[in-house]
Amino acid sequence: MSTLEIKDLHVSIETEQGVKEILKGVTLTVKTGETHAIMGPNGSGKSTLASTIAGHPRYTVTSGSITLDGEDVLAMSVDERARAGLFLAMQYPVEVPGVTMTNFLRTAKTAIDGNAPAIRSWTKEVKEAMAQLRIDADFAQRNVNEGFSGGEKKRVEILQLELFKPKFAILDETDSGLDVDALKVVSEGVNRAHAAGNMGTLLITHYTRILRYIKPEFVHVFVDGKIAEQGGPELADRLEEEGYDRYLAGAGTAVQA
Repeated sequence: MSTLEIKDLHVSIETEQGVKEILKGVTLTVKTGETHAIMGPNGSGKSTLASTIAGHPRYTVTSGSITLDGEDVLAMSVDERARAGLFLAMQYPVEVPGVTMTNFLRTAKTAIDGNAPAIRSWTKEVKEAMAQLRIDADFAQRNVNEGFSGGEKKRVEILQLELFKPKFAILDETDSGLDVDALKVVSEGVNRAHAAGNMGTLLITHYTRILRYIKPEFVHVFVDGKIAEQGGPELADRLEEEGYDRYLAGAGTAVQA
């Protein structure tokens, strides 16, 4: 079992108005085999947490720590974090012109594992994963995300998740922009990856609809850069009925995520 531990994390960004604190003391522990849902209104700091774990240079950690099995994640480069077993499914996947899906996936898998996968078995694995995610086989020869729809980009994120087999997956609003059918397909992919690799999942979302398909054991409500409340799946059910108004009443001005 592996453990991703976040302790009293404070994170700031540089804005035109000066330095702005986004995360204001977040403490959270995720173990492999667990699914944690991070919920909250716009601007509460959810995506900032995801980007900070992944190592986005825009975000400055002013205090606190992130460790993976006791190793200092904040001391690692982005590629070292990936090799250590961290994976971020981005809220807005970027296009990579000139790099085909086939080359990208095999190159990334080689970098993460330290050795190249055998061509025959790898090709079979990629084809099977694409079929399960209902990604047309022709996409393998297209440039990464270039000309893809929003839903297609999200499916490709989960394709990477299934192929790279990380210890921990941070899914940053993977459900945004998906219709019901695409949401089911993407959720099934996450569940397969979770079951196959005993993966820990940190699922960031505004809405409870994805939680009908990906069942969390733990739910954490983010408001104004802090965890305002945490509990089990029943907390998500309550949020479905009540929304976030009762948290926002005393939260003051929302931060930018």
